[in-house]
This record gives sequence, C-alpha cells and structure tokens, in this order.
Amino acid sequence: MQLQNNGARTIERLLTMSKNTEITGWRKSSYSGANGNCVEFAPFGEDLVAVRNSRDPEGAVLFFDRDEIGALLAAVKTGELDGLS
Repeated sequence: MQLQNNGARTIERLLTMSKNTEITGWRKSSYSGANGNCVEFAPFGEDLVAVRNSRDPEGAVLFFDRDEIGALLAAVKTGELDGLS
C-alpha cells in the first residue's frame, strides 16, 4: 500500500483505520529527553509506518511507506537535514 500511488481514497481509508484501530508498538529514540520533543514510529500493516508527536499521543498520525521512512532515517544519519533546525 503506497500513499503516493493510491490517491485520496487510500488516505481517507488510512485515516479511518487509524481512528478505529489501536496502533501498537510505538517507539521513539533512546536519545529522546524528558521534555517530550520527539516523534514516535510504529508499524502499520505490512507496508506502512505510522508517525506521531510524542507530546500528543491522541493527536494526528501520519503514514509513510517503508522506503520513505528509510530515506528519512538515512538523511538524518548522514546529517543531510542538520541545517533545517
């Protein structure tokens, strides 16, 4: 299930599923401090990863496919995104 190829119906279905399905297995970085300024990741289905703000666990959930998450993590590890903060 890839968001960029399936359009608005897939996004609508995922939003409905995320509200009606308990997403389990949330993880955040071991480097995360007590201030809660972190994002959490959890597997969702076979092909997606859910992402949420750790300060608002009942709030919005974003969905990315595993390739997108892999690209993000690679960019973070290499410092490619360091100038954004």
